Amino acid sequence: MNDHTYALLQQIVLFSDLTTEEINKVKDITISRSFPKKAIIFSEGSMKEAVYFIVKGLVKTYKTDEKKTYKTDENGYEQIVSFLKTGDMFPHTGFFDTKPYPATAEALVDTQLLAIPIQLFEQLVMNTPSIAIKMMRVMGTIIKDLQERLQGLSGKDVKQRAISLLLKLADKHGERRGNSVTINLPITNQELANFVGTSRETINRLFSQIGKKGILKVERNRIIIVDLAGLKEQLD
Repeated sequence: MNDHTYALLQQIVLFSDLTTEEINKVKDITISRSFPKKAIIFSEGSMKEAVYFIVKGLVKTYKTDEKKTYKTDENGYEQIVSFLKTGDMFPHTGFFDTKPYPATAEALVDTQLLAIPIQLFEQLVMNTPSIAIKMMRVMGTIIKDLQERLQGLSGKDVKQRAISLLLKLADKHGERRGNSVTINLPITNQELANFVGTSRETINRLFSQIGKKGILKVERNRIIIVDLAGLKEQLD
């Protein structure tokens, strides 16, 4: 297990600048955890106890919307923050923010994680400050990328936001074959609507319109972008 954990940590971007000795120190405080489909990994507002990295599976993070602007069929009102896959870290605030968890994290499928407890990590960086310095450099790049993605969605109408989301999911989760991309994610149109801040009916209508042009197919647990170039043209 230790060798396997070491190999997994090596592949994580956040630890890409660490030496073998430093990665081994991180490995020594890393815990393996498994969550079944629909399990809550942590809840928004609860004390941050660990930072997680996905070994296998899919995770959805979302914020509860007290104004009841966004609605789901099962979980009340929520605003989707992100869909995460193998290699991703969450929460995005990482190790250097002591505030409570900013969102709720839920396993979309059976999911395996690596967890690094905050308290143990703090002790580690006190003894080996070079780890914190190197990780903060990488975190700056990660946060900048996240900000650019969020800015990419602002100022657009619903159609542009929805198509931008599809393109983002295609890039992050898609399997490409030629000009088509299959997005294998067990997410509903309601969840997609929550992500872009609109209603399920609007998403249904938009996908139907794009589908009639032969660009998009929506099936159970997957979205097929039949014509990727054609979908990008819909942004114009």
